[in-house]
This record gives sequence, structure tokens and C-alpha cells, in this order.
Amino acid sequence: MSAPTDRSSLSHLRHDLRTPLNQIIGYSELLAEEAADAGHAAYGPDLERIRGAARQLLDLINRNLTDERVTLAGEIVASTAAAAAPAAPPAGGSAPPVADPGHARAPITGRILVVDDQPGNRDMLARQLERQGHTTAVAGDGRKALERLRAAPHDLVLLDVMMPVLDGHGTLVEIKADPALSHLPVIMISALDELGSVVRCIERGAEDYLPKPFNPTLLRARIGAGLEKKRFRDQERAYVRTIEETQQRLQAELQEAENYVRSILPPPLTSGPVRSEWLLVPSTELGGDAFGHHWIDPDHLAIYLLDVCGHGVGAALLSVTAGNVLRHGSLPGVDFRDPGAVLTALNEVFLMENQNGMYFTIWYGVWSPSSRRLRLASAGHPAALLATPAGAERKVERLRGPGMILGGMSGTVYRTIERTLPAGAQLYVVSDGTFEITLPSGEMWPAADFERHFTAPPAGTAAEDLAALLARARALRGATMLDDDFSIMRLDL
Repeated sequence: MSAPTDRSSLSHLRHDLRTPLNQIIGYSELLAEEAADAGHAAYGPDLERIRGAARQLLDLINRNLTDERVTLAGEIVASTAAAAAPAAPPAGGSAPPVADPGHARAPITGRILVVDDQPGNRDMLARQLERQGHTTAVAGDGRKALERLRAAPHDLVLLDVMMPVLDGHGTLVEIKADPALSHLPVIMISALDELGSVVRCIERGAEDYLPKPFNPTLLRARIGAGLEKKRFRDQERAYVRTIEETQQRLQAELQEAENYVRSILPPPLTSGPVRSEWLLVPSTELGGDAFGHHWIDPDHLAIYLLDVCGHGVGAALLSVTAGNVLRHGSLPGVDFRDPGAVLTALNEVFLMENQNGMYFTIWYGVWSPSSRRLRLASAGHPAALLATPAGAERKVERLRGPGMILGGMSGTVYRTIERTLPAGAQLYVVSDGTFEITLPSGEMWPAADFERHFTAPPAGTAAEDLAALLARARALRGATMLDDDFSIMRLDL
């Protein structure tokens, strides 16, 4: 017999010699199980002798047809393999094989694709799997396997290493590179001298391997483990899809809510005795800030900004509700030209004990262009900043009234204070999110530095003025997202 001339040829020779023996062993085991199930135990001893003889011959090939035992001339070196090989079972008296538990239905079953270039291997393995309760499909090479995987859902792939057209390595790479298939568990089918290739396959994502010939118990265990992992992966993917769908639906609803909140904010005043501009940047999808201005009568403009504790849907609902009360004047018997009276009445309506523990701060003012008088009251809210001309720079003054948070305690009375403003004054009504900026050092943005922005005459339009302040806050924070809702109104009075 002429020996192969290189390692690759020797490997193919071993593969070709072992393939029919593996099929004989597999079919003899399968037939023995079927005979036992059908009550024909008499066939058991003969099938066991066939299987024993095939295993002997397979052992001889594995022991002797190796690189070390092939001479340079290509002759097989004599060995003691025959003596070392296990003795064949006696001619008679062999007990019929005990039905292997591998033929019982697996607790977890699935659709399995068997990929092998040998028709006998495919048929024998498919029959064993079907006896275990699985549904099978077969393919003779990697290309056909990929076509079947993309045409119908599968739960697991049994993939031979050595095949024509596209071998197991190439097929595995394409499976793992395809997002629709990458989650499938792949179990490599290997012969003894292909374990190096199997290791590379496992490094590339294969789940496990099965050596030839197939042991029914090992086959059931490996496939059961693979299907169990696939089930967990499918559950995880289903959970992720559910979470993503829920997030998308919630995001859409939050976006719709944010659009509503913005829709009820007042358009900037661009004509008449007062000009206004505003900027709102929520720190989350929905913020707890609300603001507005509207004419109570031809000579009294209400100006307000409130900030509900916290963020999200609850804060937004409370801020919108309170804002609508102010916008529509829904406080019977209250003169909305008197800021102190407005906050006193609001406090009773929005007591935190009736609002699930939520409260808000508010700055509320009324401006009269004819008298240039500003009346204001506040409840725990930051002061508005009044900038008036003063030479090359502007004078900046804080305007706020005394008073605790709104809703904290029933019976709280808020006081109105008044100021007469000079011509050319600009009023900035702010939320604390405009200046409570945490710097990368962990310190807070100094209030003096924040107010310095308003001392210089604004360059550009009112919108550009407010945008410059936002850019400054983001630059100091070192991030686009700020700690709190950024809300500010500028009114040129």
C-alpha cells in the first residue's frame, strides 16, 4: 500500500477510512436500540459483534495510521496494535445491549441542522436525533447549510469540519458574522486528528464538539446543553426586545408630552412695550420647570417661572397644572396683579401633602409699562436678575421676595414687594439649573462668575444672549447634559 506523501493527505486517508466504520458503528447501535424497542432482542448479540469488529478496526486505524508510524518510503511500520487491541466479544452468550438512555426523548427538543458531506453520516445522525425527539434538516456542505439556515429557523447546528465547497471553518465564520444567525449554537463534528481544528472553531464561537463515532449518551448530553443555552439566549433576546420596545414606546410618549409642554409656553414678545425671549433645556426627557408671561390687562403683564422638585413625568404634570392655573387665572377671588396674594392662594391649592409630597418654588411678578413699576413675590425661588445701564457695563441687582417653598405649609402668607425700574432695564428670570453647575473639580460654579455674564452689554440678539449663557454652562460642566433643567426668560422692559 502506498503511503501518503504529506500530513494533509494522511489526514484525508484516515478520514476516508474511518467514515464507513463510524457509520457501521452508528447504525449497529441504532438498529440494536430499535430491535430492543420492537421486542427482537435476539438480534442484539449479532449487532454487538458487528459493532465490536468495527470498533477494533477503527482502533487499529487510529493507533497505526499516524505520522509517527509512516516511514519515509511510505510503508506502514509493523506494530503491536493487533496485540494491544481489545479482544472481540465471544461468539455466543453476549447479552443483548441495554437500551441506551440516549434514545429517550430529550427534555428540550429543537430543530437541528446536520451538516456533513457523507450521506451515511447525515442519515445515521439524523435518525439518532429524531429518536431523541428532535426535528432535523440536513446539508452536504457549508453553502447549502447557510442557505437552509437563512431560509428557515433552526435551534442548533451540527457542523462537520472537513467538507468540500465550504468547510466547517468557513461555515462557522459566516454563521457568526451574520447578525441573524450568530446566536445559533454550533457543535463541531470532529475526528480524532481534527481536534486542533476544533479548538480553533471553539475560539471562533463554536459551542462544543462531538467526536466520531458518536456516543448516543454523549450526543444527547451535548445537544441538550446546546439547546438549553439557546433557550436562555432566546429568552434574553425576547426580554431585550421587550425592553427596547417599551423604551421606544415610552420615548415616543415622553416626546409627545415634551411637545405639549413646549406648545403651552408663550411665544416671544416681539412688539409693544415689552420684548421677550426664553430658553428651556430639560436635563431629562421631561423637566419640572414651567414659565410664561401674559397680559392680565392692557397695562399689567404677569411674568412667572416655577420649578417643581425632581424631574420626569410627575414633576412635569405638576408644573403644567400649576402653570395652567396661572395662565388661565383659575384662582377665584384672587387679584392676579397682586403677586403675594397669588402665591398665598397657590400654596393652599398645591399643598405638598395633597401632591404626593411634591412641592415647587416660584418667582411671580407683574410689570406695568405705564408706571414702570414691577411688583413681585417669590416662594423659595432664586432671585431674578435686573440689569440696568451703568456706563460701559451694566448694574446687576437681585430681585426676590421672602417666602418658603410653595406647598410646604398651610396658612403661609407671601408678601409683595415693589420696584420702579429705569428705562432700558432687562429682567432675567431664572431657574436654579442655570447656575447650579457642578464643575469637573466637584465645586459649584461661583455665583459671582454667573452674574458676571449679565454685567456686560449683550452682544447680538436676545436669543444669542441666552444661547451664550447656555454654552458657557455646558463648557464649565464639560458635558452637553446639565445637572438640572436650564430655564431662563429675558424681558426687555
